[in-house]
Amino acid sequence: MNVINGLPAHALWLHLVVVLVPLTALLEIVCGLWPAARRGQLLWLTLLLATATMVLTPITINAGEWLYDLRTKPSPILREHAERGETMVYFAAALLAVAIALVVLRLLERRSERRRTVTRIVAGIVVLAVGISSMIQIYRTGDAGAHSVWGGEIARLKKSNGT
Repeated sequence: MNVINGLPAHALWLHLVVVLVPLTALLEIVCGLWPAARRGQLLWLTLLLATATMVLTPITINAGEWLYDLRTKPSPILREHAERGETMVYFAAALLAVAIALVVLRLLERRSERRRTVTRIVAGIVVLAVGISSMIQIYRTGDAGAHSVWGGEIARLKKSNGT
């Protein structure tokens, strides 16, 4: 699906991914660092959002590739956006893997206190690494995409308005 109601589907799908990636990352950090959060419904919401992110990210990438292929001579910033966008599937997969690992951690938390402490430290490091890197990458990808679409347009509008 490359066009929705006459608009490029990529422009619509990306808004879902831009919201889901940081939201999922933040929820994973909360569930990873705060054991009480893993015991409630927040863990299941996190898993659901991570799954949705994993499903929507490749759809968004494919729609973006279709849009990219329509350009005869893509600008360097658009090429950069496309390259960064292609990597988002790995970040989405990492978010899903961490969400699944948090569910497994929740199921295994009945082990001895020593193992539980080590497991919590490792989980904290992993959720921080995956969460922070995912948020940085979605920002970098979106920033390059916004500059590729709006960078020249803003300059043109300012020039035409004399500002």
